[in-house]
Amino acid sequence: MLQKVIFSDRDGVINRDSPNYIKSRAEFEFLPGSLDAIRMLTERGYTIIVITNQSAVARRLTTPEELNAIHEMMCETVKKHGGRITDIFFCPHLPDDNCLCRKPKPGLIYQATQRYDIDISCSVMVGDSAKDIECARQAGCGQAVLVRTGYKDETGMLAAKGIVPDAVCQNLLNAATHIIERAGHED
Repeated sequence: MLQKVIFSDRDGVINRDSPNYIKSRAEFEFLPGSLDAIRMLTERGYTIIVITNQSAVARRLTTPEELNAIHEMMCETVKKHGGRITDIFFCPHLPDDNCLCRKPKPGLIYQATQRYDIDISCSVMVGDSAKDIECARQAGCGQAVLVRTGYKDETGMLAAKGIVPDAVCQNLLNAATHIIERAGHED
C-alpha cells in the first residue's frame, strides 16, 4: 500500500497559473523551485500524483491532444531534473457540468485510489486554491497544504468556509520541505 503520496494541483503549484488558462506548451512555465521540490519528494520515496481541473478542454480553448502534450512535456522535464510524476488525473468539465471529478469534489483522488493502492489518510494534498483544500478534506487526506503561488489569494475564502489548511507555504519547494520535516518528526 502506498503511504507516501503527494496529490498536487498543477496550475499555480507546479507551473504559473493564468486567469486565461494554460492552453499550450508555450504557455506552460514552471514556477521557481517546483522542479527541485518534486525531485526532493521523489528522492525521499514520495509518489507524486497530479490532480487538476482543466476546463479549458470543455471551453474548447485547448484540445485533449494538446493537454496530453503539455503533461508529457511536464513529466519529461520533471524526470530530467531527477523527479517523477507517477500519474495525472484531470477533470475536463465545466464548473456547472456537475460531474464528480471536478474539484472540490474528491472524484479525481478516488480515481487515483482505484488505480493505485493508496492509504488516503497518509496522503498530502498540495494546492493553491480553496477547491484543493476542500477536495483534500472531502477525500480524507491526512494533510492539506496551501501554497501562495496561485494568481489569487485563497486564504480569505477558506476562512469564510471554516476550512483550515494544515500548513500555508510560500511555494511548492517550501511545502516539500514542510512535508519532509513533518514526516521526519513522525518517525
